[in-house]
Amino acid sequence: MSINGFVLLRTEGVSILVDLTSGRLPSVPHWGPDLGDLTAADAAALSRASEFPHEPSLPHDAVRLAVLPEHWTGWVGRPGLSGSRGGRDWSPKFATTALRIDGQPTTAADGSMVTTEGPTEIEVDAVDAVAELALTVTIGLTAGGVLRVRARVTNTGSQLYGLSSLTLALPIPPLAREILDMCGRWGKERIAQRSPFPVGIHLRENRKGRTGADAATVLHAGTPGFSFQHGEIWAVHTGWSGNHVHYAERLSTGEQVIGGGELLLPGEVELGEGVSYTSPWLYGSYGVGLDEVARRFHRFLRARPQHPSPDRPVTINVWEAVYFDHDLERLVDLAERAAALGVERYVLDDGWFGSRRDDHSGLGDWTVSPDIWPDGLHPIVDKVKELGMEFGLWFEPEMINIDSDAARAHPDWVMATGDRLPVESRFQQVINLGIPECYAFVRNAIFAILAEYDIDYIKWDHNRDLVDAGTQPAGRPGVREQTLAFYRLVDEIKAAHPMLEIESCSAGGARVDLGVLERTERVWVSDCIDPHERQQMHRWTTQLIPPELMGAHIASGESHTTGRVHDLDYRAATAVFGHLGIEWDLAKASPAEMEELSSWIGFYKQHRGLLLAGDLVRVDFPDASMNVHGVVAPDRSTAIYSVVAVDRSEVVSVGRVPLRGLDPERRYRVKPVKELLSRRMRPPLWWGLRPPTVDEYQAPNPGERPRLVPDGEQGVELTGAALAHAGLMPANVDPDHAVLYLVTAVD
Repeated sequence: MSINGFVLLRTEGVSILVDLTSGRLPSVPHWGPDLGDLTAADAAALSRASEFPHEPSLPHDAVRLAVLPEHWTGWVGRPGLSGSRGGRDWSPKFATTALRIDGQPTTAADGSMVTTEGPTEIEVDAVDAVAELALTVTIGLTAGGVLRVRARVTNTGSQLYGLSSLTLALPIPPLAREILDMCGRWGKERIAQRSPFPVGIHLRENRKGRTGADAATVLHAGTPGFSFQHGEIWAVHTGWSGNHVHYAERLSTGEQVIGGGELLLPGEVELGEGVSYTSPWLYGSYGVGLDEVARRFHRFLRARPQHPSPDRPVTINVWEAVYFDHDLERLVDLAERAAALGVERYVLDDGWFGSRRDDHSGLGDWTVSPDIWPDGLHPIVDKVKELGMEFGLWFEPEMINIDSDAARAHPDWVMATGDRLPVESRFQQVINLGIPECYAFVRNAIFAILAEYDIDYIKWDHNRDLVDAGTQPAGRPGVREQTLAFYRLVDEIKAAHPMLEIESCSAGGARVDLGVLERTERVWVSDCIDPHERQQMHRWTTQLIPPELMGAHIASGESHTTGRVHDLDYRAATAVFGHLGIEWDLAKASPAEMEELSSWIGFYKQHRGLLLAGDLVRVDFPDASMNVHGVVAPDRSTAIYSVVAVDRSEVVSVGRVPLRGLDPERRYRVKPVKELLSRRMRPPLWWGLRPPTVDEYQAPNPGERPRLVPDGEQGVELTGAALAHAGLMPANVDPDHAVLYLVTAVD
């Protein structure tokens, strides 16, 4: 029985109208602001109104664009399903057969309307008896008002069906004429780039076998000039950790879509009779302004039952403190110093296993090195636990050094094609988890470590792209199987150790996507911890994920990746807007630095319920030398804002800065967060500070930075409306310095 009706999904200010009339695949006449209650007649009229007018040389019937675009309808853009049986059945024509809403069969006939309120998921079954294909399309509106769509295709014929691609598309109105997505590189991930929406296709293909440091991440299309607070925006994200696609397409007829899916290598998916392929989720977020688009993603993630609480433990990772020098005495000293500061989790990084004294050997041999750790890891694990901290350990299970026992015993486990080894990267190759024996070897090694030691956390790394990633000896492409095997391995580990947390690290931030975050509790934003770079990276990483999932560490004064030198205040003021950690040889920190670091950790612990659970606010500010952002409590009772000088302005003062996101009717008190203020800050009059004396500009001890001493109460009281529209004059600070402001409702 074909379906003939409409379904309207509504939640949290968003509605999606799904057209299932005439037994056709679901199309979306409207995705955007909530349209309120609609009748079936309203839906039919809206569907007709979305049809583009007929012109000579075009099909007589208007193209009805499905979420899986079909070529037979006259759509000459990118098709949703591409594949064939040796050149046949390449243009299927599907007819719907069943509709389920939240798993329950539903009748939608004779142009009827079904309306749902709250998070809802519909499934539509369809078949093409001639092409011998079956299809299920799933459309859901989730918590936060995030749309997500996926499809499953099944071969119902006896002959093999070779699948080339299955990508989904969401129509957007022609007023969306500007595109924004991300690019980047190692050490500088997620840089926003903006361009006009041209006639043709804006295509972002990723062939790295992982999400990629240069991934599009979120592809936005919006009204020209859209910003953090203004402009209608439609955005998509492909939730997949392997090869993938994002695209925006505008046809000469005027139709526009944004979409995405998995990028399949030739011959990677061949469906035998009864075999199915399911696409990854394509997520969509609509909002007015980039902040609303981001907050919808955040609310969706925070509504998940497995989402971590904002009470995220302060972490120390030993990598930039010791690198491969695993000396027990030094590592214990670091643990003791960290615990005294209030650190709550200690992570032992690369170098604890096999022959791993540098990055040239040992990957794949996941047994504790008896040369470096003659008593195993027990001495350091026991000491960390004795100090009251959690213990974490670094793994890179998907990679292998050719100089390793595993590679010597099983050279066929190295992913390769064409009777050659892939080009080397970081002195390593990829170990093929798609081979059952290899998967079992790696799985059993990890489970043995987890059985022997009390481990609370895994930093899971993935340090190179997948090039020539085939399965020996034939060399058939294996990126998809490798991605699925990675998911399966993490799922197995989490099922056996449900309290274990896992961080997704991939040469820094090259595996940040909603597929990996179904299984992990944190992502490593970048191997670069330079706060100047992190300001930009945090600003755009939070376009997809909330701060509590974003690893943000306080590094040593001189950045290990850029060579820049920054004050501790700036490093800390940047890092507290994420899951706070430290990556610093604390034995080299001065007593004053240790005291200041302890103060920042105390500040983070006091306010992490706000910093990691508040609503993100990024302020549109015309002076590019300033980066203004903050978090506001959901009940609008408190907020913390950061005003950052990332460069020098061409004027002495940038002027008043708006503090947005507060309740316009309530009164708030605003004051700088820290009572001790750097001499590099020239505070405005509203802070209530007396001018410093000459003596106060002279540090009492060499190397100690001078301080201003506040005289009386600081701050100002104003309404939320005044703070948002009139704003406040910030302190003048030198480049690469920040001032944090605590805002508290006084009513």
